[in-house]
Amino acid sequence: MKLKHTNADLFVPDGLAPDLALPRTTHLGIGAHQDDLEIIAYEGIEACHGRDDRWFGGVVLTDGSGSARTGVYADYTGEEMRHVRMHEQRKAATIGDYSFMAQLGYPSKAVRSPDASDPVDDLEAILRAARPATVYVHNPADKHDTHIGTLARCLDALRRLPESERPERLLGVEVWRDLDWLLDDEKVVLQTDRRPNLAAALMGVFDSQISGGKRYDLAVPGRRLANATFFQSHSVDESESAAFAVDLSPLLRDDGPTVAALIEGHMDRFREDVLKRIAKMIG
Repeated sequence: MKLKHTNADLFVPDGLAPDLALPRTTHLGIGAHQDDLEIIAYEGIEACHGRDDRWFGGVVLTDGSGSARTGVYADYTGEEMRHVRMHEQRKAATIGDYSFMAQLGYPSKAVRSPDASDPVDDLEAILRAARPATVYVHNPADKHDTHIGTLARCLDALRRLPESERPERLLGVEVWRDLDWLLDDEKVVLQTDRRPNLAAALMGVFDSQISGGKRYDLAVPGRRLANATFFQSHSVDESESAAFAVDLSPLLRDDGPTVAALIEGHMDRFREDVLKRIAKMIG
């Protein structure tokens, strides 16, 4: 596996050769930044942890040099932050027993650019080698431009593959904006209450974010708890923690909808549901 950027890093925690580590992958997370995978793809990480018949692989597109920071990291240069965040992501891969961890090392602007071919080339090579059944990525309603750019580059790479070689499931998971607004029967509910110690360990690794001014270690489990509690109003909680995703699998078909049409359909049905409830109860 030859990744294109000079800052790229390919790490296999158990030391297996990459040409053997990638093909064993069953669940793949593709995120914009270090720590995104541990938010969007925890279901897959946990499902594969400690197994030899399932393996989670991770891909992070950006180099982490533009991270917001304060406190002990306030005076770190962009290059210093890049090394810190790369090291933290490697730690998470080791704790999570990842099959492999690929950090592509691109600046955010390269990921956001629709003309950037190198990130797409890297993703295509990884997808062809790994052939995962399930892929977790950022959802199209996210408000972070680099997250949407990551989704776009992922879709560009997937569309280069023959339809028969694409994953079975493509899930867009919440980060910046939640997906509570999806109709309940259109939410993909990802169970995240198994192994809370593992979830906490994975989030706690990213000290540059937590001590640097972003309490993801509190916000992520808080959102997951809220999702589980507020999911059903007339029944007891089915789980203690859950993340929501939108099913992007229709985009894997050559004759599938556009991204905009898929999300617009969800928004239209949400609007209709809200207005119908108001009309019924208030008039």
